[in-house]
Amino acid sequence: MNVEVVAYFHPKDENWPQVRSWLKELETQHPHRAVLIDITQDPALQRQFTGRTPVLEIGPYVLQGTFSKQTLEVTLAAARDGRQFRESQRPRPPASPQPFGRLDRFSLWLSKNFIWVFLGFLTLYITLPWLAPVFMKVGWYGPARWIYKAYSITCHQLAFRSWFLFGEQPAYPRAAARVPGLKTYGQVTGYDEEDLWTARDFIGNERVGYKVAICERDVAIWTAFWLFTLIYAVAYTRGKRLPALPWYLWIVLGWTPIGLDGFSQLLSQVPNSFLPYRESTPLLRTLTGFIFGFTTAWFMVPMMMESMEETRVLLLRKQRLLEARRRALEHAD
Repeated sequence: MNVEVVAYFHPKDENWPQVRSWLKELETQHPHRAVLIDITQDPALQRQFTGRTPVLEIGPYVLQGTFSKQTLEVTLAAARDGRQFRESQRPRPPASPQPFGRLDRFSLWLSKNFIWVFLGFLTLYITLPWLAPVFMKVGWYGPARWIYKAYSITCHQLAFRSWFLFGEQPAYPRAAARVPGLKTYGQVTGYDEEDLWTARDFIGNERVGYKVAICERDVAIWTAFWLFTLIYAVAYTRGKRLPALPWYLWIVLGWTPIGLDGFSQLLSQVPNSFLPYRESTPLLRTLTGFIFGFTTAWFMVPMMMESMEETRVLLLRKQRLLEARRRALEHAD
């Protein structure tokens, strides 16, 4: 009954030749099947195991760095005895190795290219809202309205809190925002500025232009999220791994400004509020949204990539183990 030994190594490790020699010497006394994985073959393997190799996974045990032949021998014996006990408790015929299927291959590809796939998704997500007013301008009303409808699920799309293209102004805030030099939403439309449903449904016209399909704050949030992801992707491609922003800095730097701006506005507009009525400006919404989006990406993207790398290492391990088992069966036949 062979014990499987998964050995992660770096070809330039000083003690790897000695460890490999020990494995060969102990193969007769402690039957095992060694699966050797060179960490230099994949960046994810290098990031996880650099400075720790050789790393030997022997059943439930792990040896790494510097250890003796005696330690290796004892670990092999313990793994073998443990496996024999488990098999005696639950006898079952040896299973044939399952193929490394399409889903596994796709997952392996995705785990390697996730940062660029994710960046592509973000690029599409922040581009479509800007195409909606472009489509309205050129008369492609059907595609434009589909974009507005799709993004209405994630954004309030209030016209007085949105950017406009092809009009007199880039934005038409409420009168309460007191933005000098800009006509208000009520002035250019004639609508009641407290009628939120009308402001949500108002797309624009030839004179005022057409609104972007997400609000000013969402534009800033997702643009900043995209920008950090791009920075991370470029650094990652060059072998540099940016650490995640600590959670407490994310709260202080990211949540505090947007919370103060957004909640003070919201609470002031509740009927019989104890706060004086206020409406945030396009500049404040953009600034706080950008800070929130950038810090959120800084907090999340490195952790997402760490998870993807762990998935990739597990899939590479599975792939090598299946290959080793398949070769063992072919040799036995």
